[in-house]
Amino acid sequence: MAYQSTNPYTGKIEKTFDDISGAQLEEKLACADDCFKTDWRHRSFADRKAILKRAAALMRERSQMLGRLITLEMGKLIAQSLGEVALSAAILDYYADHAEEFLAPEKLTTPKGEAMVESSPIGVLFGVEPWNFPYYQIARFAAPNLMAGNVVMVKHASSVPQCALAFEQLLHDAGAPAGAYTNLFVSEQQIETVIKDPRIRAVALTGSEGAGAIVAAQAGQQLKKTTLELGGSDAFIVLEDADLEKAVKHAVSGRMGNAGQACTASKRFIVVDAMADTFLAKFQAALADFAPGDPMDKATTLAPLSSSQALENLLKQIDSAVSYGARLVMGGQRIDGQTGNFMQPTILCDIDANNPAYKEEFFGPVALFFRVKDEDAAVALANDSPFGLGGSVFTQDIERGKRVARGIDTGMVFINSGAVSSPELPFGGVKNSGYGRELSGAGIQEFVNKKLIRVN
Repeated sequence: MAYQSTNPYTGKIEKTFDDISGAQLEEKLACADDCFKTDWRHRSFADRKAILKRAAALMRERSQMLGRLITLEMGKLIAQSLGEVALSAAILDYYADHAEEFLAPEKLTTPKGEAMVESSPIGVLFGVEPWNFPYYQIARFAAPNLMAGNVVMVKHASSVPQCALAFEQLLHDAGAPAGAYTNLFVSEQQIETVIKDPRIRAVALTGSEGAGAIVAAQAGQQLKKTTLELGGSDAFIVLEDADLEKAVKHAVSGRMGNAGQACTASKRFIVVDAMADTFLAKFQAALADFAPGDPMDKATTLAPLSSSQALENLLKQIDSAVSYGARLVMGGQRIDGQTGNFMQPTILCDIDANNPAYKEEFFGPVALFFRVKDEDAAVALANDSPFGLGGSVFTQDIERGKRVARGIDTGMVFINSGAVSSPELPFGGVKNSGYGRELSGAGIQEFVNKKLIRVN
């Protein structure tokens, strides 16, 4: 597997990195294992906190450089890249500040004697992470687990190697000992080698359904715990009493953020008949205003897709959807005469249950539009999906919004907004969107030993 920075806007190959050798991999595994056993697990919360706080400060000091690396490697608009850096620093700070509280011993009520549950680290963890949020994804894996006393090894996406190295350097410069955080430029075959290694105690993956199934199976054969954050096809429900202007505003940001390349992007727009025509007209007009350009330019509104392959895949999905009867409201083509992997903002409608698009995830600026007769039909359609990551409900009746949210089979529902991420909010899904949680107090509990200590 080639670790290579290819600028999605210019097509220029910026840097290439070789896979590490088997001997180098063994050296890194031994270093991580030794760090856990002899150093990191024995450090106080205060000591670990100081290092993560310093790493967060360094992220902010280096935000311009770090943000430009995101845009260079995967094409995100520079303002959004800088926002990702800020969020990642906030996650480091959050766990530095709250880990000791989250992992405090829990006293149990028992008829005789004394009992408590203590949380202790389990060892070396392996994370497999995607390209679409190069720092945020690894921050939410690394921060809670480092604060819990585990050490982490990360195989980042092959298209963002400079971001991977920059994050590793942050932890090194912040004072983390060798082996506490390790970046791995490993091949696909070496991924399985790492998972099978007895020094690896658990595995976390954020990525596609296919990758999740493979990694979970490999880890399961070794009786190792996994967490999986996979794809999503989030429903965006607009009820007849919604604030239409607010709904359209959030529909645009929910679909077009990161050029639509987010698992929690709003993807299926389910609107009741009373609002459908007006919503669609306003939504279409807003998407038509997006203009492609250099993502380093703050004036650019439409970013390129991360790779030429990502663009080709999306075009094939659209062609397939149309061949099965879907109607193009707008878009559907690459943007010609423009440097970069640019896709026209696209809306598809008239998608029935026999169309493959009905249950697929579209990873890019493509919106699927559905009209329904009422609230019950909206919830039924939202749930008729193999995915269950997030979703949104727009209504001015908050209690009604909560009722609808409770009926949607996902890990997260947002009332009167698209999906948002913040350190204190748990993140994760159900069904084919995976299992386990990241962020919040839940995120630090996934890879610790909940040890009962009983005094008779």
